Amino acid sequence: MKIGIVGYGNLGKGVEACLTLNPDMELAAVFTRRDLKEVRLHSKNVPLYSLAEAIPMKDAIDVIINCGGSATDLPVTSPELAEHFHMVDSYDTHAKINEHFEKVDQAARKGSKLSIISGGWDPGMFSLARLYALAILPAGKGYTFWGKGVSQGHSDAIRRIPGVLDARQYTIPKQEALELVRSGKNPDLTTREKHIRECFVVAEEGADQQAIEQAIKTMPNYFADYDTIVHFITQEELLQKHGGLPHGGFVIRSGSTGWHGENKHTIEYSLKLDSNPEFTASVLVACARAAYRMGGRGEIGCRTVFDVPPCDLALGGSAELRAHLL
Repeated sequence: MKIGIVGYGNLGKGVEACLTLNPDMELAAVFTRRDLKEVRLHSKNVPLYSLAEAIPMKDAIDVIINCGGSATDLPVTSPELAEHFHMVDSYDTHAKINEHFEKVDQAARKGSKLSIISGGWDPGMFSLARLYALAILPAGKGYTFWGKGVSQGHSDAIRRIPGVLDARQYTIPKQEALELVRSGKNPDLTTREKHIRECFVVAEEGADQQAIEQAIKTMPNYFADYDTIVHFITQEELLQKHGGLPHGGFVIRSGSTGWHGENKHTIEYSLKLDSNPEFTASVLVACARAAYRMGGRGEIGCRTVFDVPPCDLALGGSAELRAHLL
């Protein structure tokens, strides 16, 4: 199948690399808003186009993977693309997923195309873990912990503070909270009790570090509700020790069965990722395969990972999967 990529940031580059590991796919084109002279693809002999040229090429691409950002890009570009392509995106603003779904669904149905939105690991793989655990243990309680990993949005929020040159922010689960949940006691945990936010900040020479630290720790919607640790380091140390984009986390559900709830059970799903964007890209590529197959069967409209048959995600047919994985 011929795949198109929209957006050539960390996620788009991750998709480009992942496609080389999937023999049933090839990269047909990359589309970007940036000046074409400033973009150099890693792949050889793959054409690069401006985003405005994407729709005229709809007959040359089987599935397009939209690698834009959730804040401003995907709400606009995903519905536009969904009308003309089978499309996959990684929209991750949880509170607005239903709103995004409706817009993409309307566009995809208008063009008789199939889209899968919110692919990735959360939303995505963690969403499936939560769903399966809830279905199996309805009498119970679920928890999601994120990290240890770099939060790109929170890191960017720090960089916008006056006097800050660069920053990385790690979200870290509190071990005592993790162990309490794993014990099956089903505790009620506040935001502060579940995670720590640890910040590594490069400040401008002469900047008021105390004021920067205070601005970070009191920032609403980002840090004010958490125990936050701030370290000031050099740019060289930041690049040397904090240059990657690792992430991961845990989905845990504890529940009970039996006539009187006498038997306790715990389900735990975890991820440890060296590269957040490359893993997210890998999920999107699997979703692209599913979109191609589902669209090929005549399905139209929008879907999420909840609606995708598992066998549509993987290489091989149902018989092969039954023989090796079931």
